[in-house]
Amino acid sequence: MVTDAAAAGVNWLTTLLTMQGVTSTVTAHPVEDESGESCWLTIAEASLSPEQVQALIGEGGAVLDSIQYLANTTLNLGKAQAEQQAFTIELAGYRAQRLEELKAMAAEAAERVLTSGKEYEMQGLSSAERRQMHHFMSAYGGVGTFSRGREPDRRLVVCLAEQAPQAEG
Repeated sequence: MVTDAAAAGVNWLTTLLTMQGVTSTVTAHPVEDESGESCWLTIAEASLSPEQVQALIGEGGAVLDSIQYLANTTLNLGKAQAEQQAFTIELAGYRAQRLEELKAMAAEAAERVLTSGKEYEMQGLSSAERRQMHHFMSAYGGVGTFSRGREPDRRLVVCLAEQAPQAEG
């Protein structure tokens, strides 16, 4: 079932691609996983050249992250929190593959911290990936997470739960 938000997402992304001179089909489907619920907007790669695919993904997924940020910001502008829809932009299986990589990284970091008792800094994660990692790490008992530094050098830190700073509230 395509919701109004999903249809708006498809229209928005199709328009953005057209403005970039890229012709492709965009489809929407809901996904619910350990990261929560999201509407995945998938750009069909069949009509794209390898160069176009790489340009849309960008180094380390930076362009895809930027498009996703713009989609979430633009499509949720002025909406109440309860009415907002999370969007994930997918192209050439990049997001699905990266999600599996992040899960493996989370498992490795948790094991490393639980074994050594020392904190472990994870570098090279986008802000969206850091949010995912905080969520993934919450599944591991005995570890906590926090972020350190400022963009563009912000890092996720995994530590023993008792060493994690308490959120102020």
